Amino acid sequence: MNRHLLHESTIGEEGIVIDQALSRALAGKRVLIAYGLIGERLAAMRRIGVDYMATQVGWLKHEVGAEVAVVRLATSAAIADNAERIIAALCRDERPAVVVAHSKGGLETLAALMDPGAARRCGAFIAIQSPFFGSPVADFLVAAAPLRATVTSSLRLLRTGSGAGLRDLSMATRRAWMERHAGQIASLVESIPIVCCATRVTDATMGPDRRYRTLARWIERQGFGPNDGMVPVSSALVPGARHLVLGGGHRGTVSRGRGRDPVGLLRRLLRLALIEGERS
Repeated sequence: MNRHLLHESTIGEEGIVIDQALSRALAGKRVLIAYGLIGERLAAMRRIGVDYMATQVGWLKHEVGAEVAVVRLATSAAIADNAERIIAALCRDERPAVVVAHSKGGLETLAALMDPGAARRCGAFIAIQSPFFGSPVADFLVAAAPLRATVTSSLRLLRTGSGAGLRDLSMATRRAWMERHAGQIASLVESIPIVCCATRVTDATMGPDRRYRTLARWIERQGFGPNDGMVPVSSALVPGARHLVLGGGHRGTVSRGRGRDPVGLLRRLLRLALIEGERS
């Protein structure tokens, strides 16, 4: 499924019907949001006009009537540390949770779901632009020691955690982790609806996602194929899970702006996971 995010959605009759169906599908469940790297800082900038998943959370609460909570993550901390926080969030309530994760938050959610108790409490998992097999950008930052130190210090100054999660995003580290857990992941895909969304930037990309074009070209020159300026499409797809590939940059799915429709996208992903997934 390869389409571009064309316009901000104006909800019509079909959208209302889908929202009502999602409301029924989410009855008795909760929604947990797992931010990506520096997501907590971006979310805190909402007062000055920065949008990071806030529009999606508002839609879930006010239009769908879902119970929504953002898991308190130190987003630059080690993946294993944040996975423990997600395990705790899943296990503290007997109701199943639908986890919606962006970028690094998806890796931490997948790690959390390796815990059998957490997996039993998960009603669905939606991963948006998560570098399950790593990011070439992380490789570049990790390889350049002075730059790595600067970035790590900046992440600490932003109070997003230790910065140890940067190395966790490298391609060698992620490939090894995915290979080591391949059997568990395959079992998880069979037992829980999992939907992965990847995006790609091209020379025709317009609006705010144009800023990713230089990085996207660089990643392609490294041999990693189509990407969103941070994450190759091939890295964002969990084997065996349902996949959706769209046009856009790395924040194009979770922020408002020209050519972006974060609510329309999440509506579509939830429909795939909770409604169409049950029929297949």
